[in-house]
Amino acid sequence: MSTGVFFHYQQGERLRDFPEALDGILSMNNVLFFDAFYPSKPESSFDLKPIPIEIIYKVHTPEMVESIRAIGVYEGALFSAAGTLSAALKISSGELKNAFVFTGYGDHHAGSTFFGGGCYLNGAAIAIHELKERSHGKRFAIIDTDAHHGDGTWELFQGEPDVLYLCFCAGVSREGNGNVNIHVPPWVGDDVYLDLVKNGFEKWLKVFDPEMIFWNWGYDGTIGEYGDIGLTLEFHPRLASEVKKVADEVCNGRLITVLCGGSGRDLATLLIPGIIEVLAGS
Repeated sequence: MSTGVFFHYQQGERLRDFPEALDGILSMNNVLFFDAFYPSKPESSFDLKPIPIEIIYKVHTPEMVESIRAIGVYEGALFSAAGTLSAALKISSGELKNAFVFTGYGDHHAGSTFFGGGCYLNGAAIAIHELKERSHGKRFAIIDTDAHHGDGTWELFQGEPDVLYLCFCAGVSREGNGNVNIHVPPWVGDDVYLDLVKNGFEKWLKVFDPEMIFWNWGYDGTIGEYGDIGLTLEFHPRLASEVKKVADEVCNGRLITVLCGGSGRDLATLLIPGIIEVLAGS
């Protein structure tokens, strides 16, 4: 079974070294690379298609979509979410085991009628609603290890018993209507964070028993980043190993890792290849 890497070209510093920084990884026999084409990119072969607007309207209001168009980020947001949807469909069909999705804009601050914090369309929510529509699964989980609370994802899945949103974020610990927020201290060591994750998986994720897991992974909590909570470079592959392990246990490895917070180009170049290597079993 293969690991899919879903990529689209974009302006900005964070991913300027990609896909070249994946040299060696993309040549692995069990890694498949899906490249996006859209009008502002030079012509090339492509596998990643934009999401039809009627699917987006199942999650976000037309007024919200028009607001995103007005500020000029719709194309990047569209192809960010398209990678997540395409990964989910290919995993549900058995073509892939797991996937890493490069995004220009994240997911978890985008709700049904609002957006912010660099998040404009909620790719995980769009993918889950489309999978349900196509009868490709009934129970899904979203794990969020970005340094900030995902208010958009929290709002979208409140009261949906078939979706577990498990957020390891700032803010008080709370639960309700299928959503769980596990408080992470403002300054936390690698081992303490990993203990929180392992305990949360035992208490919530394994009990919920999802058919597919979406992982909102951000590196913004790394030392020196804008959401610095004291995490080291070594933390991230350890976390990826724990997430992959639980996915292997509860849903036959069906895991979609969605790039969320983090701004540093150097950290992106250092950390992302290691996450993909863990997913591919390298």
